[in-house]
Amino acid sequence: MDESKLYNALLRSQQERRKRGSDSGEARAEDNFRKERPFAGATTAQPNWVRIETDEESKPTVYDSAVSLGMIGNPRPWNREQMRMRKIIYPGMANKAILDAYREIRIQLRNRAGENNFSVLFSSLGNGEGSILTAFNLAVSFALDAHTSALLVDCDPYSSALPELVSTPMEYGLTDFVSDSSLAIKDIIYPSGIERLSAISAGTQASSAVELFSSVRMKQLMGELKQRYPDRCIIINAPPFRLSTEARILVRYADQVVFGVPFGKVTGDELMDSMDALGSDKFSGLIFQE
Repeated sequence: MDESKLYNALLRSQQERRKRGSDSGEARAEDNFRKERPFAGATTAQPNWVRIETDEESKPTVYDSAVSLGMIGNPRPWNREQMRMRKIIYPGMANKAILDAYREIRIQLRNRAGENNFSVLFSSLGNGEGSILTAFNLAVSFALDAHTSALLVDCDPYSSALPELVSTPMEYGLTDFVSDSSLAIKDIIYPSGIERLSAISAGTQASSAVELFSSVRMKQLMGELKQRYPDRCIIINAPPFRLSTEARILVRYADQVVFGVPFGKVTGDELMDSMDALGSDKFSGLIFQE
């Protein structure tokens, strides 16, 4: 083969590799929702190292999601019937419109965030009823992406509903960690029963939540949770925004804020007042809840 033919063959091979790389990680057309780009680390060819939630002493310099995402523990996975009973979204569920709605929210939040990992605070403008389920399903929607992991951080110390959605018994939680320096991060992160989704409960120190959420240890924790994995999306479930001080403190730890609007329970004026009280360009949208 002469040099010109060899050059053309190599050029075609390189173009084909680039095309395969750009196509990977996109949503399928038959799923009937908009496509989204691959997330951080999705197209790495060879794994460099594997990091899971066990080592607090050192941080790696190179991250490979292709290996590490598959090693996120899920010892007690929910089956479809268990998820259906708990109103957790899953591929193949009967009401595909709900699943696609969460997928669309995921796409919009990710497009707004750009290429970086990010955290989203979800807070109801009602009394908080059903808030944790919406936040949980929002986290599930990110975990459904094979190139992404998700972490749900429940920061509503006045609700005890999260353990009903998680398949692993939860002992320590967020407020316990912040108030007790002997606890490590791995002591409060639990498998959820959903692949690639982990969860942190609010803990047991509800009476001092305002002070704990404002503490240096809380700031350090949220920074560590966000920085440790470049393909992790963090969903923060906050107490009702209009009824609590904690929610407004927690806004500082989020890149984006989404409000939940219970059907028929929030007026237009109350909605506008809440957006004014937020006083931030972090506001990303509303989720209307039945």
